[in-house]
Amino acid sequence: MIWERWRRGARPADELAPLKPFEDLLEEAPVLAMMVDARQQVVAANAAARAYFSIVAERLPAGLVEVTREGAIVDLLRAGRPTGEARLAHRQRVVTSLLVPGPAAGETLIFLTDVTEQRRLETVRQEFVANLSHELKTPITSLRLAVESLQDEPPADSRRRFAARALKETDHLAAIVDNLRQLAEIEGGSTQVRLESVELAPLVQESLERVHADRPLDLEVEPGLRLLTDRAKLAQAIGNLVDNAAKFSPPGSPVEVRAGARDQEIRITIRDHGPGISPEHWERVFERFYKIDPARTRELPGSGLGLAITKHLVLLLGGRVWTEAAPEGGQIFGIELPATHRTLVAP
Repeated sequence: MIWERWRRGARPADELAPLKPFEDLLEEAPVLAMMVDARQQVVAANAAARAYFSIVAERLPAGLVEVTREGAIVDLLRAGRPTGEARLAHRQRVVTSLLVPGPAAGETLIFLTDVTEQRRLETVRQEFVANLSHELKTPITSLRLAVESLQDEPPADSRRRFAARALKETDHLAAIVDNLRQLAEIEGGSTQVRLESVELAPLVQESLERVHADRPLDLEVEPGLRLLTDRAKLAQAIGNLVDNAAKFSPPGSPVEVRAGARDQEIRITIRDHGPGISPEHWERVFERFYKIDPARTRELPGSGLGLAITKHLVLLLGGRVWTEAAPEGGQIFGIELPATHRTLVAP
């Protein structure tokens, strides 16, 4: 048996026969492998299983639950099916299993493969398709209604209204397609970063001017800060966050933009005065089409991709993006990027 050395661990090495090539291969294989006897005692585990479950070989044999601390693996064994899948409660991981009869009566060789990342990606893909279908359905339906109304040859003022609606929905669809294309280019590694030394204050001001936010802007930028970055991409990221803050701020309330140095980093924060976001949503708000309140977000303009693009742009520039609750209400979205140097700006 491939783990005979462990069963005879007390014997001198020169008395042990060398392992066969196949047995050595299984010991070093990346798949998790454990031999379990008829009493559900783990009698051996390969290197991958020992590392995954923190198994001490010298303490074997030991109970399957004691060794793995996962009752779900016992359930896989008791089910008796050759293949299966289980969620490990202690490790918060997902594994698939393959059960093979062992060399002795009652023994079973359990092979486990961690598929947590694959399942996460499958879920992300399914959610993306569902969300994209939903995002496209609304403007397409509205566009169809406008075109059908125009076919009835309505009065001139109605024609103008229907034509304006059709144009608006067409622009919405074009924005979704353009943003999806940009995301695909960033994720595919085809987006080029053109680094240059940029003064922060004019860049932030330029970003705000592009947004045309319908909320007052309260801007404070520490003078004399420069960083090495892609000017256009950072301006887009800042603009997206300001646009998002303006959407969720009550009319007349300001969007606060702050930028300054912190340790060896440049920090840019955008705060709204809206209802805020519950902490359980903070990580997911940067996902494509993620909606905290679907009923409310349907009323707001946008493609649903702005925060996702912002996250990818900031990561591309070597920084990080995050969100947190503002101390006195509202929500803060922030960008941190490595600083290059600080200079005094001439008046």
